[in-house]
Amino acid sequence: MGIKDMIKRWLDIRPAEDQHITIDADMTHQDSCFEYRLWYRGSAGELEQYYRSLNTIHDDVIRAKFWAAVPSRGNRLRKIHSGLPGLMVDIITAIIMSDLNGIEVNDPTALDDTWQEIADDNHFNEILEQAISDTLVEGDGAWKISFDKNISEYPIIEYYPATRVRYKKERGRIKTTIFTTRYYIEALHKAYYLEEHYSKHKIEYKLFDEMEHEVPLGTVEELKDLQTITWEDDFVMAVPMMFYKSAKYPGRGRSIFDRKTDAFDAYDEAISQWQDALRLGRVKTYIPETMIPRDPTTGMILPPNAFDNQYIATKGNPSEDSTDKITVDAPTINYEGLLQTYINTLDMCLQGILSPSTLGIDVKKLDNAEAQREKEKVTLYTRNKIIDVLNETLPDLVVNVLAAYETFYDMAVDNIEASIIFGEYANPSFEAQVETLGKASSSGLMSTETQVDELWGDTKDEEWKKAEVERIKSEKGIAPGGVEPPAPGEFAI
Repeated sequence: MGIKDMIKRWLDIRPAEDQHITIDADMTHQDSCFEYRLWYRGSAGELEQYYRSLNTIHDDVIRAKFWAAVPSRGNRLRKIHSGLPGLMVDIITAIIMSDLNGIEVNDPTALDDTWQEIADDNHFNEILEQAISDTLVEGDGAWKISFDKNISEYPIIEYYPATRVRYKKERGRIKTTIFTTRYYIEALHKAYYLEEHYSKHKIEYKLFDEMEHEVPLGTVEELKDLQTITWEDDFVMAVPMMFYKSAKYPGRGRSIFDRKTDAFDAYDEAISQWQDALRLGRVKTYIPETMIPRDPTTGMILPPNAFDNQYIATKGNPSEDSTDKITVDAPTINYEGLLQTYINTLDMCLQGILSPSTLGIDVKKLDNAEAQREKEKVTLYTRNKIIDVLNETLPDLVVNVLAAYETFYDMAVDNIEASIIFGEYANPSFEAQVETLGKASSSGLMSTETQVDELWGDTKDEEWKKAEVERIKSEKGIAPGGVEPPAPGEFAI
C-alpha cells in the first residue's frame, strides 16, 4: 500500500456524489422574441402591461422589475421609457445601410442588369433595412423567394423574422426552412397557419388549425391552388440569416437585447427617479393668510397661478408679538448621485454593442478625429460582425434569386457569382491612409498585398484587389510570384 493510499484511508475521504439540479427556463423562444419586440417598439404603456401580466415561476424576479412595479393605493408612479433599445437598433441599421455601396453580379451573361431590375421591383434596399432591424431585435430570420405572376414577373423577395421561421437540421446543418403565415377567417372566427417547407429541390405546403391539426389547403380559399413544387437545379429558395448565436436556444440567433433587458429596466428607472426627484423638488412658497393677495372688489383670496404667484396658504399666528412672514422652501436634489446612476446604467445598456459617442452622447467638441475614432471602436466591432454575415448571406441570396428566375423561365442556370461592396466607417481619410501606407512600404514593413487590403478594405472585392496587386507588381518589374525588392537601406538575403 502506497503512502497516498494510507493518507486517503486515514482521512476517510469519500468521493463526491453527482448533484441533481433542475432549472426551469423562464421563457420560450417565441416569448423572448415578443419581449424584445416590445422593447424595440418603445411604448411605455405596452411595457408596463406586459410585465404586470407575466405569470411565471420567476414571479419574485419579475415583480422586482421597475416596469412591473405597482404603486401603493392612492399614489401614482410616473414611468418614463428612454427609447434607447429602439434607437440602438435604428442607429446600427443606419450605419450598415449607409456603408452599402452596391451589389455586383460577376457573370458573363449580363445578369447584372437582371438583378438590378429585380432589386428595383422589390425595393430591395428597404427590405434589407427592415431585415437587419428584425434580425438585430429577434436574433435571426430567413429570406424567402417566391413567384406570383399576379404581382410581378420577377421573383418576390421577402424576409421573415424569427417568430415566423423554424428550421429542420441534420447534423447541425439546416436542411429545411419553415415559414409560417397566419390566416384568419372572419366568417368562421378561426385562425389557420400555413407552413411553407423550403428545402433544396422542393417546396411543400401544409395548413394547420389552432389545435395544430393539419387540415386541407382548400380550407382557406386563397390557398386552394397551392401545390408541391420541385426542380432539378442545385439551389434553395430560402436563405437563413443570423448575426450572433444564442446560448439559450441552440440553433437560433441571439438578439442584441439578450442579457440587456434588466439593464434597460434599470436605465428607465434611473430616468424616472430623476424626473420624480425634480418634480418633488420644486420650490415651494408658504404665505400666511393675512398676506395672501385678495380680490379688491370682493375681498376673496385669489387662487394661485402656476406662472406668476403659485403658493401654499398657511394660517397666520394670532399672538400679539408674532410677525407673519413668507417662507420659501427649496429642497436639495442629489444631482451628482442621480447623474452617476444615469451614466452607469447607460454604460450597462451599451457595453459590447455601441459606443455612447455613436449615439451623440458625451462627445467633446474639442476631440480630434483620432480621439473620435478611438471612441467608436465598439461600434466598429459590431458593424464588422454584421457586415461579415451580410458578405456571406447576401451573395447567396442574389445567386439563388437569379437561379430561381432562370429556372422559372426555363433558362439555363449558369455559374453565377455575386459580391457585396461596403464602404469604410470611422477610418482615416484616404490621403492619410496613402501617406501612412507609403511610409510602411518604403520601410519594407508591409507587403503589396497587405497595402492594397488595408487601403481598400471592404470597398473592393477580392478579385479586384488581387488584380490591383498584380498591376502594382508589374509596374515595379516584379514577375508574378516573385519576391519584392528590399527597401532602401536593406540587404537582400
